[in-house]
Amino acid sequence: MLGIDALDIATILADAEVIESALHDLMARSQLMPLIQENKNVATLVRNQLDKWKKKVSKTVINVAPSQNLQTELALYQQVIRWQETEFVERSDDLLLQLEPISSFYPKAQRLLSESNAKINPMLPHYFCHQWYQNILGEVKQAQQAALEQEKADQLEDLYQRIDTLQNMDKVDPDINNDSVAGRLWDMSSATLSKADWSVMKEQADFLKKHPKLQDIAQSLGRMAKESLDPEQPKQYAQQIIYQEEVSQHATDDIVGIHESDDLNKLLPNETLFLAYPELEVVFYKHLIDKRLMNYKMQGKARKVRKVAAQQPLPSKADEDTGPFIICVDASGSMAGFPEQCVKAIAFALMQIALAEERDCFVVLFSTDYVTYELTRPDGLREASDFLSYTFHGGTDLAPAITAALTQMEGARYNNADLVILSDFIAPKQSKEMIAHVDALKRNKNRFHAISLSKYANPELMNIFDHHWAYVPTVGQRFVKQK
Repeated sequence: MLGIDALDIATILADAEVIESALHDLMARSQLMPLIQENKNVATLVRNQLDKWKKKVSKTVINVAPSQNLQTELALYQQVIRWQETEFVERSDDLLLQLEPISSFYPKAQRLLSESNAKINPMLPHYFCHQWYQNILGEVKQAQQAALEQEKADQLEDLYQRIDTLQNMDKVDPDINNDSVAGRLWDMSSATLSKADWSVMKEQADFLKKHPKLQDIAQSLGRMAKESLDPEQPKQYAQQIIYQEEVSQHATDDIVGIHESDDLNKLLPNETLFLAYPELEVVFYKHLIDKRLMNYKMQGKARKVRKVAAQQPLPSKADEDTGPFIICVDASGSMAGFPEQCVKAIAFALMQIALAEERDCFVVLFSTDYVTYELTRPDGLREASDFLSYTFHGGTDLAPAITAALTQMEGARYNNADLVILSDFIAPKQSKEMIAHVDALKRNKNRFHAISLSKYANPELMNIFDHHWAYVPTVGQRFVKQK
């Protein structure tokens, strides 16, 4: 062959050090951001994000698609390197014609072939192909470098976007950016939100502070999944190591007397007098064999290691694998006004709990029809803003929304889920088929909760729920809380 086989040249990575250099550049720029300097947890999130980016960008750069001209040039190169030296000389003029419209190597190729005595030089074909290969390699690296720079710019923009979102969330509610939820918020912060979006979330956070009872209800819902143990699963008890002290003569804490023994380390000084006289030396060894040498008697406390069963049971599977929240919100006209503010605030509080407990959170808005939102997906903050901005209107039709929620709960993803319905429950009793459906899902460890925002709720609707809260403050109470 006249040159190096370039069949896989398009997969050559420009240089591992180039990727590492780009990573360090991004790190250095991100360290200048004030939130990272103030918050070590955010700095850790940034490092994790950049580590993922490094793995992703390596594959992206390697798989940069060459231009059409470069693909044609690569195919031509693959043919030429398989020519014999004589064939190369005979077809060199035709090769130049093919290179002219597609390759940046053409000027140098023309110069190499036009030199005096070039075609009678036996090394020319090999040198020509080597120089051609280096040119192709340079073009591939240049394309990869351009792709890397674009990826770096996109990643830096994404970092600024996510950090800006965390800063805005801190203004919405300073308590939400704690260690337990920061990671989930970081994953959800890819969407760009407007001032109006942040304003509507700020409004719900302030409303929750004025009505702490709503926050208490949301926290009660969050605790119930953890307190609901699987009755079919036997309790397990953890083993732990304890240290038990006991009196021992081998511990050298105190001298409590004298006794006969053969321990030379605790020997009384006068016993060594037998060794001072050759004729008495045999007496010393006889006492040693008979364990009759006078020794100090020691006593102290030794610690003995023992394994015992702890009395606190290990967490059951239900504790560890808490499912998502499915929140059905009545968006009918009868809920407009104060009830609408309440249900939006509770849904916002449940979203925060879902973030802290790494649970999914879905909202089903229903009136005569229904629409769904997923609050904990990558653009969940956008979904939350859209839901909180929704204006309630229309009539109440509870059945389609509950049916849609029950259908979701049949999937494996929704095992051990909490279905929460927020409504005034001014609606007819549900069918026997739906009640039977609910009972079947309860046996699959799902829980059903109701939060009523009206004193006129239909009591026959409440029978299907495991727990029921009513929140109907008087007008006077609302006035006091909204001061």
